[in-house]
Amino acid sequence: MSAIEGQILNQLAISKDSSFNTYEFASNLPPDYGVSHENIVGTSKSLAGDGYVIMKSSKIDYWELTDEGRTVLREGSQEAKCFKAIKASGEGGLDRKDLEEAVGKGAAKVGMGNCMKNKWIAKEGDKMKAKATDIEDIVQIQLSKLSGCANPEDNGAVLPGKDASLLKKRKLVVGKSRTSYDVTRGPEYAEERVKKAADLTKEMIDSGAWETTKFKAYNFKTVGEKVGGGYLHPLLKVRAEFRKILCQMGFEEMPTNKWVESSFWNFDTLFQPQSHPARDAHDTFFIKDPAQTVSVPKDYYSRVVKMHEEGGSGSIGYRYNFKPSDARKNLLRTHTTAVSSQMLYKLANQEGGFQPRRYFSIDRVFRNESMDATHLCEFHQVEGLVADYNLSLGDLIGTIETFFKKIGITQLRFKPAFNPYTEPSMEIFGYHPDLKKWTEIGNSGMFRPEMLAPMGLPPNVRVIAWGLSLERPTMIKYRIKNIRDLFGHKVELARTKTAPVCRFD
Repeated sequence: MSAIEGQILNQLAISKDSSFNTYEFASNLPPDYGVSHENIVGTSKSLAGDGYVIMKSSKIDYWELTDEGRTVLREGSQEAKCFKAIKASGEGGLDRKDLEEAVGKGAAKVGMGNCMKNKWIAKEGDKMKAKATDIEDIVQIQLSKLSGCANPEDNGAVLPGKDASLLKKRKLVVGKSRTSYDVTRGPEYAEERVKKAADLTKEMIDSGAWETTKFKAYNFKTVGEKVGGGYLHPLLKVRAEFRKILCQMGFEEMPTNKWVESSFWNFDTLFQPQSHPARDAHDTFFIKDPAQTVSVPKDYYSRVVKMHEEGGSGSIGYRYNFKPSDARKNLLRTHTTAVSSQMLYKLANQEGGFQPRRYFSIDRVFRNESMDATHLCEFHQVEGLVADYNLSLGDLIGTIETFFKKIGITQLRFKPAFNPYTEPSMEIFGYHPDLKKWTEIGNSGMFRPEMLAPMGLPPNVRVIAWGLSLERPTMIKYRIKNIRDLFGHKVELARTKTAPVCRFD
């Protein structure tokens, strides 16, 4: 037990009403004791935590003289100085310049106005003359009352609030406050503090000391450490915003939870030749086990094979021998267009015939590519398509511009491109404000008749489609220069925790 603790507990033992005020107690201690009011309060709070004492706070407001206030108390107010100087000048009075020389420029500025307000002086021409025979320096008297209290910190009620406010306005006093505590005995009060144990140990049980040991009470209301979970990754925020925007545009979400696809759905149904470089192991992740798909729709499969080998719908095809073994190879899908082809096939063969539809998907795709600041082997693709009668390239451009405007990318460029399954085709570029360059953010086009005809869609049905990575717009929106700072094992958790909520215009 410390010396201060002993003093506090002893004071409660000897006082008549078993209580004391911390400020009064600290004030009565010998100066050489070296204990401040703050020390008494801190120790009392420690004792209160163990139930030895009970503390009740009380706040006292009081006034303290400023340096200028102490000068006025000693020498008199500015208005009193001005009056005395003017009266001493006799019948001739003083002009402003003479008054400033007599009392000082600052005192003359304040005092002259107050003298006139109190009708102590009057201005005759350019002279000021005394009108009162004698005055009472109210300001000096008020300051004397404040400083004359036995305890200056008890002067809060000495002056009416209006008078004190005027002194404060003149910067002669400042308001102060003091918080002290009335300390009384608590439920665990004792004349000596016993240290309580925080834990029950094996040694206590073995020795039997636990029977006489006092333990600290558990605080079930204390606030625990803040849980570090629950933060959404920027990609999830942007994905949720994209999903909301596309749903508002009338699109339905496609089921894209199957990452492994057959080469048939990923390539062949899209009229992509089996000799295409994208189907090489250098660009695609093929699955070892199971290496091949189980089955595909037989009638549709035969129509796709015929389109590749012989052509149709005005096309001569690719004129090669289609390899069923290549079509059955399983792979990690390189694009979600594999799902789009399945949805279009179902749409063409549904009961009741074809009905116009708008579909979208946002999910993960995989490509065996070299990684750099804007490319990863694993990323997210956003895809949208519209299937309707007699659509044109203008419909595609208008839909793309509407979508990108909603996600806040208004600077767009379109560049003619080649895709095996779309014609015409366009690459989409968006301006990155930090990289200060145009960045490819997507691809688009109209699905070729060679892709749509084997599905069984009517000849006048057109399908416009576009795809983009989720990462590129996110990088532009969050001003991230390197994609590896956004997605992957090197991403800093601090960025995820502090990333703002995603909102697009």
